[in-house]
Amino acid sequence: MSALKLTQHFDAPASVIYRALIDPDAVSAWMFPDGMSIEIHHFEPKVGGRFRISLTYEGDFGVGKSSARTDTYHGHFVDLVPNQRVVQALEFETDDPSMQGEMNITFALSETGSSTVLSAWHENVPSGISPADNETGWRMSLGRLKRLVEQAQAAPDQLHLGKR
Repeated sequence: MSALKLTQHFDAPASVIYRALIDPDAVSAWMFPDGMSIEIHHFEPKVGGRFRISLTYEGDFGVGKSSARTDTYHGHFVDLVPNQRVVQALEFETDDPSMQGEMNITFALSETGSSTVLSAWHENVPSGISPADNETGWRMSLGRLKRLVEQAQAAPDQLHLGKR
């Protein structure tokens, strides 16, 4: 098992970033690495609420954990504190013992003035997942989240983040 901690700085209020962490339309726009697509099967953002998501490799590369080209995982929301924290527990749907086990992802938001720092922890990552690949994928996803939030700041009527 391994762990990863990353931070991402945003020129946006925590409320907009929090919305992007719990809104299924927003999640489908950022929570996947380059070279993959996302399908959200179920997403219920409340404490105890369940989710199920598939990430599928595009092109002729990548081997899936759940099937030949797809990583499917399911889980639930452990904790939701508006504009401060999102905690998820999840696990891959796989028969491979090296990819099994419940992981935890925590997103913590710290707002200072007009900017926010997101700290993300990915804990209990199964031994079959390369720490370097995990970090690369999360950096790609958080970069996509930053672009999404910046677009929401520039055109809030188009993305509706933080408006609900």
